[in-house]
Amino acid sequence: MTNSFVIRVPATSANIGPGFDVVGLSLSLYLTLTVTIGEISTSPVITYSGEGADEVPLDPYRNLMTRVALYVLRCNDHKTFPPGLSIHCHNQIPFGRGLGSSGAAVIAGVLLGDSLGKLNLSRERMLDYALMVERHPDNVTAALVGGFVGSYLRELDPQATEAAQVPLSEVLPEYPPDAGEEWGLSPPVPPLGIGHFVRFQWNSSIKAVAIIPRFELSTAKARAVLPESYSRKDLVFNMQRLAVLTTALGQTPPDPELIFEAMKDRVHQPYRKNLIPGLPAVTSLITPASHPGLLGICLSGAGPTILALATHNFDSIAGKIQEIFQQEQIEVDWKILEVAGGSTVDS
Repeated sequence: MTNSFVIRVPATSANIGPGFDVVGLSLSLYLTLTVTIGEISTSPVITYSGEGADEVPLDPYRNLMTRVALYVLRCNDHKTFPPGLSIHCHNQIPFGRGLGSSGAAVIAGVLLGDSLGKLNLSRERMLDYALMVERHPDNVTAALVGGFVGSYLRELDPQATEAAQVPLSEVLPEYPPDAGEEWGLSPPVPPLGIGHFVRFQWNSSIKAVAIIPRFELSTAKARAVLPESYSRKDLVFNMQRLAVLTTALGQTPPDPELIFEAMKDRVHQPYRKNLIPGLPAVTSLITPASHPGLLGICLSGAGPTILALATHNFDSIAGKIQEIFQQEQIEVDWKILEVAGGSTVDS
């Protein structure tokens, strides 16, 4: 008897201005997996459509999503994928644009492993597995639970800390071409309670206008420009604004002046401005006074996508940002996105 189910994981935006590596927001672009387990015993088959279809490896031992699923399965005494497994992925999330494409793949893999192994993992335990792969909690937490989310990595005891910090190469090893079912059967099991989170209130009138430049920026490159240390003044600047922002975005009606100032940042955006031409102009020239309806502007994750939070006047806001990028010879696409719910598995 054929068994099938559908996994859907939202895009995410991390940081939201001052919340570097702390807050995330789930958005209404999706990675959708249609999973079928047939009666005929065959090796896993992956097909892919949408964003990144020409880039994604379709070998289940090289694809990030299925490697994560196999990691979850093997941590729970399942050696391999079930026979007859077929997965079709349809992806709406652009790669390398700061919209959480890798975090979505990791969460999809965790949910896939949980479903294939009938493990019934709790949401908190799923997050443990995700954090063994994606070591920053903001994107994966928002993708898993949905909404506007704050998260942190818990301080663990020495043994658990060592277990949580094993090299990624041990968690997701590069499978050699001749790897069989017996290869890599003892992956490091995640300790309990690596990450904790809370969902903040969100005013449903607020939409996210995502302005997506047509170039990629790797997270590694965007992190490489950040300093090793910060002044107390800059850290206090961010903490003050984050404390206000996490409440202000849930208030009715939203206060444009309060939110615009609370979305300013001194920890990551100033250092990434040379990687994203036009960013300083976007964050300084477009304001609630010049564009009514605008609440705040920030980099989405590490960029290059710009996120403008607004309640109306979306076309005018996006058009002005597009104009600034065109002056830098950069073409962009833009979308009006809702704040989305968390990941789902439906049969």
